[in-house]
Amino acid sequence: MKVAVVGATGMVGEIMLSVLAERNFPVTELIPVASEKSVGSEIEFKGKKVIVKSLAEAVKIKPEIAFFSAGGSISLEWAPKFAEVGTTVIDNSSAWRMDPAIKLVVPEINASSLTKEDKIIANPNCSTIQLVMALAPLHKKYTIKRVVVSTYQSITGTGVKAVKQLENEYADIKGDMAYPYPIHKNALPHCDVFEDNGYTKEEMKLVNETKKILNDNTVLVTATAVRIPVVGGHSETVNIAFENDFTVGDVRKILHETPGITVQDNTDTNTYPMPIYAQGKDDVFVGRIRRDESQENTLNMWIVADNLRKGASTNTIQIAEYLVANNLL
Repeated sequence: MKVAVVGATGMVGEIMLSVLAERNFPVTELIPVASEKSVGSEIEFKGKKVIVKSLAEAVKIKPEIAFFSAGGSISLEWAPKFAEVGTTVIDNSSAWRMDPAIKLVVPEINASSLTKEDKIIANPNCSTIQLVMALAPLHKKYTIKRVVVSTYQSITGTGVKAVKQLENEYADIKGDMAYPYPIHKNALPHCDVFEDNGYTKEEMKLVNETKKILNDNTVLVTATAVRIPVVGGHSETVNIAFENDFTVGDVRKILHETPGITVQDNTDTNTYPMPIYAQGKDDVFVGRIRRDESQENTLNMWIVADNLRKGASTNTIQIAEYLVANNLL
């Protein structure tokens, strides 16, 4: 199978190549694609050197699948060109997520909606993926009315420039700034750009994408997204109001039995999810599961996941695996 990775030299692209190799995805020809300045350079995949190509060259090769992780403007311009030659595009940017004609997919939740006609498929935002992984099975059982989520997001969500900023600040070196303020020893209540309603784009992604993936516009969501000086993954504190009552034991059992979720929830042994342990793993980790004692039928949880893996690369490749397994290419 000919597989293109658009944005192969970026932070997510590099993880995507690792995950493709780890999961033994059936790649017969890898087509790494990057910006013009990287075209002609080499990357390594499964011990072999592969030459980086341009977008135009990659379209001519007509890959069966193209994984896009190169920003929204690239996706808007080039995803339709790949789709026209029969390639199935799985896009990591925000470009297509809220398009009513495009499926927004977390395989464990809604892959069954995919068909052969879906030539552009959207991968959700990283913080949304880990949130809905925990929400979906609970919504099915108890019916969610409202979700209040606050995120504590890794600098890796911003990219290489942010990682470099933190490293420079650790070492007391002046350098390029990915953020308007220092991130070392700081927390910025500012992920992505601010919109007219006072929320950031990241916060509104959590609101809108959650409803689309759960296929339920009656679920009310409000979010605050915060950037913290952490590398391993994103963390979220989540307060969920249900229509129906629950027991904490049943909630733990439901989450424990959900594929892709690991429950880490034992206060006696100080067992709870942390980004330092989530890094490099594909599961979504859930802990601090407890009843909100201030109002009825309401639950508090803490959710952590590696934003570069399940939050981006792994989810994208799991979508492709579903397409291959069900002959949908």
